[in-house]
Amino acid sequence: MTDDRVLKAFFAEDGTLHTIPSRHGKLLVVLDRLAQEFEPGQRYEEAEVNLLLKRIHPDYAALRRYLVENGFLARESGVYWRMGGTVDV
Repeated sequence: MTDDRVLKAFFAEDGTLHTIPSRHGKLLVVLDRLAQEFEPGQRYEEAEVNLLLKRIHPDYAALRRYLVENGFLARESGVYWRMGGTVDV
């Protein structure tokens, strides 16, 4: 399944996420899309990350954890920053 097809399968027209994929390959595609919501080089407090992810899916804590575990976001002392994912040039 192409990345575009994965995104269409899991995201609604309004940008919300229907379900979190259980297959790791599809999850990585979704996480890459979520990483696009964070500006490279910008620091985010945990509350900001939660607010942003809550607009996309109610289980924002799981999304935050998956983003960190899979190297899309880094975390230190409650501060997050983007360290992975596709970057548009």
